[in-house]
Amino acid sequence: MELKRVVVTGLGAITPLGNDVETVWNNAVNGVSGAGPITNFDASLFKTQFACEVKDFNPADYLLNPDDRRELKDFKKYDKYTQFALAASKQAVDDSKLLESDADLNEVGVIVASGIGGLHTFEEQAGYYAIHPELGPKYSPFFIPTMIADIAAGIISIKYGFRGPNYGVVSACATSTTAMIDAFNQIRMGKAVAIVTGGSEASVYPAGVGGFNSMHALSTRNDDPQAASRPFSASRDGFVMGEGAVVLVFEELEHALARGAKIYGEVIGGGMSADAYHLTATHPEGLGAKLVMKRAIEDAGIKPEDVDYVNVHGTSTPVGDVSEAKAIADLFGEHAYKLNISSTKSMTGHMLGATGAMEALFCVKACQDDIVPPTINHKDDDLDENIDYKMNFTFNKAQKREVNVALSNTFGFGGHNASIIVKKYKG
Repeated sequence: MELKRVVVTGLGAITPLGNDVETVWNNAVNGVSGAGPITNFDASLFKTQFACEVKDFNPADYLLNPDDRRELKDFKKYDKYTQFALAASKQAVDDSKLLESDADLNEVGVIVASGIGGLHTFEEQAGYYAIHPELGPKYSPFFIPTMIADIAAGIISIKYGFRGPNYGVVSACATSTTAMIDAFNQIRMGKAVAIVTGGSEASVYPAGVGGFNSMHALSTRNDDPQAASRPFSASRDGFVMGEGAVVLVFEELEHALARGAKIYGEVIGGGMSADAYHLTATHPEGLGAKLVMKRAIEDAGIKPEDVDYVNVHGTSTPVGDVSEAKAIADLFGEHAYKLNISSTKSMTGHMLGATGAMEALFCVKACQDDIVPPTINHKDDDLDENIDYKMNFTFNKAQKREVNVALSNTFGFGGHNASIIVKKYKG
């Protein structure tokens, strides 16, 4: 069977760096940090008191019918992760102009995912019974459908009438990359003409911050939040939690061309693997990371030396950064020194289930604009002896270069690894 080509025709973003794609990209290129003190709840008793939160988010800005009070009322009932997903989806669908064409909505799908789902909803509902057991269970009939990690995909399809493949996948912090790979495969195998895909997360709440704190996974640099995420630096002390949603419209090339769609880039390959090593830690030698990149490159039908830019998982954790750097060096060999590498989590924080989509969008824009966003917060004397700094980590300042092919890595608890590859669209 001849596989169809898949392109990106719509982009949407609700993130710590801004609530539209242009703002997010400009801030990323300029090395802006999205971190600051937590405002979602009183974090004064927590070890970590800062995060990369979405700012100035107003659900009323993302209604399909702005004057419909009932729609706004329904919107506000959703968990914040679903609100973020709906907002980013509206941006992406509007950007794609898919609904302005004669596209068959039976052939348009939604694969939008979350690593955790409605954590805040769970806190509120389960917390009530925990505090007041003598009153008996008092759960909302909307508790389960509001909390589950696939509901955003379902609600998006309901809103737009998209009746193609519809589901969410969960692979922890690899979730939205896994979702995009599924969308890519569905389209290239002819199962859909377009799929709204990506990820969303809203876990900057007590259970999220407290849970990651208990694992010693988060930075505790409360005195300097904006410089706390410092991937590949010796003084890194954990990741900074982020939140938000990023959604892309993937579309079959001929379908996009037939309706005159704007094409941002082409998706050419995806790979998945498992570390088969540890509950939360990456393999210290990067075996799973190397394997997933190798599979993505093979799937794309290219060679390692064809890759110009790698947007790394790079969470700013002591073990993870080293293992990923080793994997890149092992796989790419001498070409590893010709690549640009960057961790945009230094700016966005770790958006968990949304992070893969965020970084895929950055790869698309890097190819489009021929510029690599930086890894910020690095100092020349802050060097880890286990990292080869002859590789170009694009420290502190964006770099102009020709970017024809970009690869994005995401790794999740449980050893889930996913990589996706995009390239500049040239017809």
